Amino acid sequence: MTNEKVKSQDYYVIDFLHIVKSVWRRIWLVVLVAVIGGVVGFLYSSLLITPQYSSSIMLYVNNSSFSLGSSSFSISSSELTAAQSLVKTYTVILKNKTTLDQVNEKLKGKLDVEYTWTELYNMIDASSVNDTEILEVKVTTDDPKVAADIVNTIAEVLPDRISEIIEGSSMEVVDVGAVREQKVYPNVTRFTEVGTLFGAVVALIALVIAALLDDTIHDDEYILRTYDYPILAKVPNLLGSSDKHYAYYYQRKKNVK
Repeated sequence: MTNEKVKSQDYYVIDFLHIVKSVWRRIWLVVLVAVIGGVVGFLYSSLLITPQYSSSIMLYVNNSSFSLGSSSFSISSSELTAAQSLVKTYTVILKNKTTLDQVNEKLKGKLDVEYTWTELYNMIDASSVNDTEILEVKVTTDDPKVAADIVNTIAEVLPDRISEIIEGSSMEVVDVGAVREQKVYPNVTRFTEVGTLFGAVVALIALVIAALLDDTIHDDEYILRTYDYPILAKVPNLLGSSDKHYAYYYQRKKNVK
């Protein structure tokens, strides 16, 4: 009973050497699928994804003193932790519907396409530069000139909008938006690399699964490792690579007779 249990357990032991050999014999398939994956990633990112371009401006947040409603605040330049909070406040004001409607009004006549405030909202990204009092506003669209026009219009509207809401505050334009022809998305190289890696991994997984499901006895070593039975006889493969000459001689001799 114990011996039968041991044999049954040995039968389910994974033969890693067999898996490695099986994968290595078909390594060309891994390379082929990896190349196909890379080509698919390249073509998909080059032809099917609309390129995106961005343009950005930098604004200096002057927050030495200001009042919000009935409350007054005084902030020194050394208290930059509060500056970060102000940048978040200005970002909320920037992406407010009223502000974006004003931007849309200014854009009339500049652009051939009219955007809704929600479309503008999704195009805009604002953040502080290294936790300083510099606010960077970035606009990303499928046209580099449109991105520059929108972000420069924001530079015209936002300082006045901030002054209307927060008394004593001001914003100065540090850097204007430029037309940048270099696309920010998609990254064709990254897509190609990911496609190649994905193809190779999928091929490897498929080959490993095929090796695990393969219950064919390929050689006598497998029988000796798996079962405690002696091998009484072995039939040679006359058509194998090592017996080609023997098989040819046998057939030729038979034909002569």
